Amino acid sequence: MWELRHRGGCPGPGGAVAPPPREREAAGGDHETESTSDKETDIDDRYGDLDSRTDSDIPEIPPSSDRTPEILKKALSGLSSRWKNWWIRGILTLTMISLFFLIIYMGSFMLMLLVLGIQVKCFHEIITIGYRVYRSYDLPWFRTLSWYFLLCVNYFFYGETVADYFATFVQREEQLQFLIRYHRFISFALYLAGFCMFVLSLVKKHYRLQFYMFAWTHVTLLITVTQSHLVIQNLFEGMIWFLVPISSVICNDITAYLFGFFFGRTPLIKLSPKKTWEGFIGGFFSTVIFGFIAAYVLSKYQYFVCPVEYRSDVNSFVTECEPSELFQLQSYSLPPFLKALLRRETISLYPFQIHSIALSTFASLIGPFGGFFASGFKRAFKIKDFANTIPGHGGIMDRFDCQYLMATFVHVYITSFIRGPNPSKVLQQLLVLQPEQQLNIYKTLKTHLIEKGILQPTLKV
Repeated sequence: MWELRHRGGCPGPGGAVAPPPREREAAGGDHETESTSDKETDIDDRYGDLDSRTDSDIPEIPPSSDRTPEILKKALSGLSSRWKNWWIRGILTLTMISLFFLIIYMGSFMLMLLVLGIQVKCFHEIITIGYRVYRSYDLPWFRTLSWYFLLCVNYFFYGETVADYFATFVQREEQLQFLIRYHRFISFALYLAGFCMFVLSLVKKHYRLQFYMFAWTHVTLLITVTQSHLVIQNLFEGMIWFLVPISSVICNDITAYLFGFFFGRTPLIKLSPKKTWEGFIGGFFSTVIFGFIAAYVLSKYQYFVCPVEYRSDVNSFVTECEPSELFQLQSYSLPPFLKALLRRETISLYPFQIHSIALSTFASLIGPFGGFFASGFKRAFKIKDFANTIPGHGGIMDRFDCQYLMATFVHVYITSFIRGPNPSKVLQQLLVLQPEQQLNIYKTLKTHLIEKGILQPTLKV
């Protein structure tokens, strides 16, 4: 049957095999089709089956090697595989959380470097799967072009960040002024160079395969680079907008695993057979409570609530400000049933705690679908994990599949309900105007402020 489909023939109504298209055309006297070279026919037969491959045609990828430290293997050798995996995951989870706390202590700049490192590693893991699945290691220039596109996209997004948040610093450096003024044109020119290199690298026998991998690279860039850029955008709004969403996803992952491990009986979704309704529901309530408490604790400290700003006078990032109303205690009237239960009329909360309920709800109800999506991806290509970077956990992408979806939600949430126009971006645009235009804007703004009573009119002598 495979040969018949591969050659273009198919069974007719009576069971006979209909002639392939080329034979039918030749029988009808199509002389032009008959002149097609045998070499091109062989190429089509050999490389034309990529579009018709089913899931069963996807090649098996060798399982990743076990990278569990020997000391752990010896210590847990007497346990069953289920409990051994539980202890390995638990120990590595505590280790990663400890390292995360250390990086938080080191400041926002180290957190940005961490996000960038995770982005590069996730890109590497996904793009490597593409190379293995499509056996594309021998494609000309393609590995180089994949990493080149990664650099181009990062240059574009991080250049936008510099323009938004470092406008004052940029104005002092003439070379940076040129790069920022023409940033989008330079970014587009760099991408066009890669696009042209890809077209020039096309090889006749590998057209389909090369375009498959070209699309694979761009989807990978969409998943990793754009989402990591949003994570850093959230971080600039205040470390609390970075920590609460990320820790909520981590809390949901851990508590859902624990509830599922000890109480799980009812399967949740076929894509992830180990996920259970008990784990999903237990993770939801645990995450909402955790997010509410974490928001209360972090809202007390300027270090977490102040927007991250670059101070050119001290040449470093600072988090000092007068906390906004979001992070100042407010009194709220309780509903009647809670008044009777708590025996009080009002309760004092930080407004951000209310927002944290929305964030943690998304992290526990919608965030797991990022993991389900990743599970479907891995099943499609017959792999257990994206990589074997972290023993018991898989690759970096296995741990951050939900985080990317969460980052997008937080960014949309901030821009929709929290943040207005960006003053830094407005200032950056004003500074590149001509002096006459700047004076006109200054006079207009001064008149407006005087009319509102914010400024006192100057007396003419």
